[in-house]
Amino acid sequence: MPYCEVGRYADGDKWEDVRLFYRRYGRGATKVLLIIGLAGTHDSWGPQIKGLTGSLEPADDEPPRPDEETGAGAAGAAEAAPSEGDDAGGDGIEVCCFDNRGVGRSSIPTNKSYYSTAIMAKDALALMDHLGWKKAHVFGHSMGAMISCKLAAIAPHRLCSLALLNVTGGGFQCFPKVDGQMLSLAFRFLRAKTPEERALVDLETHYTKEYLEETVGSCTRRMILYQEYVKGISSTGMQSNCGFEGQINACWTHNMTTKELDTIRSAGFLISVIHGRYDIIAQLCHAKRLAERLLPAARMVELHGAHLVSHERPDEVNNALMDLIKATKYAMKPEVWSAQPDNVSETGALISGRPITVTMRTDEGVIVMGFEHMRNIVKVMKPVRVSAIES
Repeated sequence: MPYCEVGRYADGDKWEDVRLFYRRYGRGATKVLLIIGLAGTHDSWGPQIKGLTGSLEPADDEPPRPDEETGAGAAGAAEAAPSEGDDAGGDGIEVCCFDNRGVGRSSIPTNKSYYSTAIMAKDALALMDHLGWKKAHVFGHSMGAMISCKLAAIAPHRLCSLALLNVTGGGFQCFPKVDGQMLSLAFRFLRAKTPEERALVDLETHYTKEYLEETVGSCTRRMILYQEYVKGISSTGMQSNCGFEGQINACWTHNMTTKELDTIRSAGFLISVIHGRYDIIAQLCHAKRLAERLLPAARMVELHGAHLVSHERPDEVNNALMDLIKATKYAMKPEVWSAQPDNVSETGALISGRPITVTMRTDEGVIVMGFEHMRNIVKVMKPVRVSAIES
């Protein structure tokens, strides 16, 4: 199985190695690193892997081609690897996705201090070195988008482009919108005692009602997803409590400074901020604010979907990602990339290149109380692994 050693952590009186489990798909000079979000594993990227490479068959066990063979060690591999636009690796796309520390088949440090978006960004950077990738397009979802932001700030020269799906700025921005729907979901979540009860709540959290009620064959998509979620929740591959709490800590403590955002904005690569406009977990207003702060390099793409917009609208997400890859290949200027007028595309995506003004009015006491309450709720959550669903 493909593993990459990324560091060490102390476990009591001994030191343990941190290893990441990863998978590679497709072949080509264009390299894409996919970073998944909270409680997710590498296979949560199924729709994007298929859309970018045309196959869900891992390429890990294939022997390297002559142009991929390197001398020795990750450092030598990084120097020998083709960069974006080189012909040595062909015209295809190679994708790598992995299990973050704390989930799946990767290491699970027991102390939450070993989890932060900066630490996990360095994990991703170590994986790129291990693969021999000099540069890559980096795409992240939710917590994975936070990690991607840190990676872009730490090593901007290693990125060809950056795509942030359903992203927030971390901290209090992880707190969902408080309304009747969210209060009802929270109440039902706390009362859920079985996988079946939990699955019903999760479906409403991850997808829009319209998507769930779509007919697929002789049943609705809700019924198909419900069965998959119950199976996932009941399986033995659940995320451990310490891994989940560690990843939650990474989200709560995530913050992008003005200097870091300036570094990303001025790095020269193009950025897409892709978001489901009905996301009740990562609110759209936070993504818009981040896109505004990353102008002129960033383009905002709104889709008719919820938090798992990558599953709900895979074709539209994949089109947006391919647009980013192609614009990078043809060296499109950031000002041109973000200067398109507001319009609704044929796929239903609202693309905005103009500055977006977001005004937030909050009561500090209410926010603090709500934040602490949400932290207590999250501590008892049992994470669910979401795999790709063929529709």
